Amino acid sequence: MATRLSVNPTRMELLKLRRRLVVAQRGHKLLKDKLEGLMQEFLAFAREYKRVRMSVDEELPYVLKLFVLAEITSSRQIAEDALEGTRQELRIHAGKRRLMSVVIPRIEAAFGEATGMYSFIHTSPELDQAIDSLKAFMPKLVRMAELEQTVRILSAEIEKTRRRVNALEHTFIPRMITTIKYITGKLDEMERSNISRLMKVKAMRGAR
Repeated sequence: MATRLSVNPTRMELLKLRRRLVVAQRGHKLLKDKLEGLMQEFLAFAREYKRVRMSVDEELPYVLKLFVLAEITSSRQIAEDALEGTRQELRIHAGKRRLMSVVIPRIEAAFGEATGMYSFIHTSPELDQAIDSLKAFMPKLVRMAELEQTVRILSAEIEKTRRRVNALEHTFIPRMITTIKYITGKLDEMERSNISRLMKVKAMRGAR
């Protein structure tokens, strides 16, 4: 049996405890519903993160290989000049959104306008492929970072919510129930004692 709370066995305390128990039980149900919802969202994000991560891991060596081939077929200096001439700003907007009262990141990436060009005569087709592949690859990398952080945040929130659910379910609510039973028993005992005393007083008066 759970240990009871340290309170005086009075009717006022009994009423307070009953109200607190109702609130705790309602909170326990809400937290369990939240925990279930968080688990579903976590699994969905974890599956998407795994898919994006596998895609990134698969594409990264290919993108790097294209740049190596571009250097081999042209020259490093030509490749660097071409990259410098077609430099584009990568705009990353880091925002936030709420999911079941949990703040998770929202990261958006977009390229700015290309201001220059390079000579197609002195460069290889591999360089064209490398630049195009890099542009397609960067948003995936940003998305992977967003998903990874989201999974971490949801995992921490799930653990925190689970601890609160367990504390209410296995400690706080049982202690309140035990204390309510204790106070009710004490009040019933006091009531019986008062009735017995009144009956004795009435009997003594009737005997006079």
